[in-house]
Parts: sequence; structure tokens; C-alpha cells
Amino acid sequence: MARAAGFWIAKLVLIEKHYCKMIVRIIAAAMAVSSTFCIAHAQQKTDSLTYPQESRHLSNMKQLTFGGDNAEAYWSFDNKFLSFQSNNPAWGLQCDQIFYMPADGSAAGQKPQMVSNGKGRTTCSYYMPDGKHILYASTFEGGDACPQEPSKEHGSYIWMLYPDFDIYVADLKGNITQKLTNEPGYDAEATLSPKGDKIVFTSLRSGDPELYTMNIDGSDVKQITDDLGYDGGAFFSPDGKQIIFRASRPKTDAEVEKYKKLLSENKVEPLAMELFICDADGSNLRQITHLGGANWAPYMTPDGKKVLFSTNHHSKRGFPFNIFCINVDGTGLEQITFDNMFDSFPMFSPDGKKLVFGSNRNNGGTRDTNVFVADWNN
Repeated sequence: MARAAGFWIAKLVLIEKHYCKMIVRIIAAAMAVSSTFCIAHAQQKTDSLTYPQESRHLSNMKQLTFGGDNAEAYWSFDNKFLSFQSNNPAWGLQCDQIFYMPADGSAAGQKPQMVSNGKGRTTCSYYMPDGKHILYASTFEGGDACPQEPSKEHGSYIWMLYPDFDIYVADLKGNITQKLTNEPGYDAEATLSPKGDKIVFTSLRSGDPELYTMNIDGSDVKQITDDLGYDGGAFFSPDGKQIIFRASRPKTDAEVEKYKKLLSENKVEPLAMELFICDADGSNLRQITHLGGANWAPYMTPDGKKVLFSTNHHSKRGFPFNIFCINVDGTGLEQITFDNMFDSFPMFSPDGKKLVFGSNRNNGGTRDTNVFVADWNN
């Protein structure tokens, strides 16, 4: 989101020395399977994509993309399509751009339709209620080139809040039809209410990355969080009455000082995040998780009683990231996915029958992150 903050944590994870051990193991097992082979076998047996422990909730899994980093795949309101961001070099991309594709896997392995204009960096796309337009954030008004990527500093990981990010709406052919934000600084990470009436997004307009809501035409902007720390990756509950999100909360003097220094440079260090929930107007705010580590990409189950999210709280070396489920009161933690490196960005289809997510599974020992869809079993 943004290229989600947690996603950049995962990219740090992938370059750690421990990843080399995984590469050796996968290469030995897969006999150096190439990406070309993967594309040629897009219609492979779904059993090969699912770990045995995942059969409790996931079945009939399909891989929809092959190569590059493909993330934040979100459903159209009619359950038929997915918008997502990709930097697949095979498509001539230098940094993330926005695409859409059929959710049924009928176009798996093919280059999909690009929705963004190919300039700057993009993030966080989402279908509009009419199914004919897609919302996304882009830096293109700040320049055609990809802005500098985040980097490690002083042994940690830093993520950029690019100040040129604004939120736009484009039709399915890539024509921008509306600009929804026009404030100085970072505006991104926008998602829609299942009711189709409201957008929630993250903005730096107050000087701290907070959550805001607005109507789908950009009117009636309201700030709904105000605690010090990064608030982002927000989604509405199925009934549109609540908002769930990830947040950092620096507490000690040293943590606050470091946070503010980085923020003055449009940077955050997204290594410690927990999940929070509030009413759609910002009231009744409460913390759901107290797990430690990075907990992010939350999305509620169709009944609104539980939350799926990505976390590395169970990891000794910062990885893997897997998808877990927890009750909205913070009880009943359950692991859902079991990849050895990265599973994240879970989202249920509007009808509640399917789950889409991003994963490093079946990538032939590369660092590729791809989009997968599976039937969801309660």
C-alpha cells in the first residue's frame, strides 16, 4: 500500500543473508526452474500451490501473475476483476504501474491492461463502484521518472512517503478522469467502502501521516485519526461502519525523536506496527493486536467478526511473513498461510467466496511476488 509499507519490509527481508539458504534449498528441489517454464505452465495443478497446512481454509488455488513484484490486488464490486500494481520488467516497467485482470485466471501469464499512464510511481489501486473506473495514487505530476526507491540506513529499513503522490481516477483505458486530492505532500493508500460511498486514505497534510475519509468525488474530507505515528493501509468493514488499519506508535523519547527526524525527510521506519480499528468517523478507536513485529494489510472476513492480516510476529529473523486470522477483540489467533518467505495483501471477494493475496510461493527461487486467488472455506 503506498507500495504498502509492510511490503517494503518484506523486500528488506528478501535481501537478508538468510534468503540465500532458501534459494539453495529451492534450487536443489526445483532444479533451477526458469520463469519461462512457469509461464508456459500457468495452468498447473492447484495442489502444487497450496501448503498442506493451508487446506483448512484455502482450496482450488490459482496463480494469476508470473514475474516481477505484483502486489495489492483488489476486487471489483462484481467479483470479476482485480486491479493491482506491478513492476514486471518483462512488461518494460521500471517501477510500479497499475493494471487490471480477470479474477478467474483466464488471462494468467499474459500482460494485462495498464490503467496508469506509465509515468512516475504508482500505488494502491481500487475499483470504483461503476466497474468502469479505477482509483490509484501516482507521483507523475512530480516528474515522468521513477522517484528514488527507499533504502536501508544505519542497519534499518526506511520507507519513503513520496510528497508527489496524489490520488486519481482513471477509466479502464488509462485516461485520467478526475484528481481527488490536491494538497501538498503525500496522499495515497486509498480504498473504498463496500457501500461504494466513501474513500479512506492516508495523508501528510496535517504534518503526521493520518487517516482521512472523503466522498468518492473527493468532497467532504474529514480527518479521523490524530495520534503520533504512521497510520495507513486502511480498509472499511463489510458494512462500511468501521475502519481497520495498521499503525506505528512511537512511545519513548528516543522513538519519538527518531520518528520525527525521519518524517521531516518524508520517511518512516515501518518495522513495528499493530492493528487498530475505529468507527468510520474515527470514534471508538481501539488496538486489536499486541503481537510485536510488523502487523499489517488487515482485511475483515465477510461476517465482520474476524480480521486476516500479514505478520512476522512469529518469525525469529524478521521472516517469513504469513497471513493470520484474529477475532476483532484480539482473541483467537490462527495461522492461515505457510509460505517460507512472504504472504500478504489478503482480500475477500465481495461475495465472500474467494481470497486473493500476494506471495513468494512458486517463484522458482527468485524474489518475485505474484498474485494468487483461492476458494475460501470457513
